[in-house]
Amino acid sequence: MIIGDYELARHFLSYVSYYRLAGYWWPLQSDKKKHIFKPNSQFQTVVDLYNFDRELRLIVFNMIERIEIGIRTLLIYHLSINYGAWWFENQDLFKNKHYFQNHIKEIKKEIVRSREVFIEQHNNKYNADHRCPPAWKTLEVISLGLLSKLYNNLKNNLPEKKLISKQLHAGNHTFLSSWLRSISVVRNICAHHSRLWNRNLPVPPKMLTRTDKPWLQNPSLVDVHSLYSVLCCMYFLLRTISPGNRFKLRLTKLLNSYPIVDKRAMGFTDTWDSEDLWRTEI
Repeated sequence: MIIGDYELARHFLSYVSYYRLAGYWWPLQSDKKKHIFKPNSQFQTVVDLYNFDRELRLIVFNMIERIEIGIRTLLIYHLSINYGAWWFENQDLFKNKHYFQNHIKEIKKEIVRSREVFIEQHNNKYNADHRCPPAWKTLEVISLGLLSKLYNNLKNNLPEKKLISKQLHAGNHTFLSSWLRSISVVRNICAHHSRLWNRNLPVPPKMLTRTDKPWLQNPSLVDVHSLYSVLCCMYFLLRTISPGNRFKLRLTKLLNSYPIVDKRAMGFTDTWDSEDLWRTEI
C-alpha cells in the first residue's frame, strides 16, 4: 500500500484501530490471504472510505430515528385504543406464547434499565402495581428490535396489524415485519459504529411487488442483502412518516462528495436515482 503522508497514517492509526480499518482496505487487496495489495493502492483511499462510512451512518441513523418514532406511535395509538393500556401484556393478542413470554422479559429489563423521568415517576406513584407502565410509557423505552418483534408476533387477523401496514402503504403486514427486522439490523450497525459500506446484511427485507406509491421498477433485480435494498424500504416509509425530509438530498450530496466510493458495493445500480421512488418529489 502506498502511504503518501506517514504522519497522517501514524496519527490515524493511533486513534482508529487496525481491525476497524481492515474492512475498508479489504477490497484493495488482490490476495486477501497473503495481504497483497493491488497496484497503486493508497492509504488515503482507506481514510476516504472510512470517513464516507462514518458520514453515511450519521445520515442513515437520523433516518431510522424518524421511522422508529413513527412505528412506536402507530403501535401505541392503534393497539391502546382498542385493547387498552396494557395490550402488550395480553397474551391473547399474540401468535406465539413462547415469544410473547420472552418479549415480556425483555420489556421488563428495558424498564429497569431506563432512566427516563416519566418511568421513575410512574414507578414511584404506582409502586403497588406490579404491571409494566402503560403502553404509551413502556413502548417509549424499548428498542426498535423489540418493537419489531412485538409487531411481528401480533396475530395476523388483528385489524390493527393490517391497519398500521396499510397506513404506511407497505402492502400486507409480512412486508412491514421484514422491513422492521432489516432496519433494526442496520440501526444496530450504526449505533455500534460498525462498517455499513460494502456490507452483506444478514436479514434481507421482503421487497414490495406492487404499491400505489412511487417504488422500484424491477424490485426483483435488487440484491436484498445489500444496504441499498434496506435504504429503499426506509425511504419508502420515511416519505409517509416524514414528508419533506431531506434524506435523498443528503445521500446524493454525500455520494457526490466521495466519487472514489463504489456505489455498487452497497447494491446501488447505475440508474438508482432515476427510479420512481428516488426521482418523484415528496
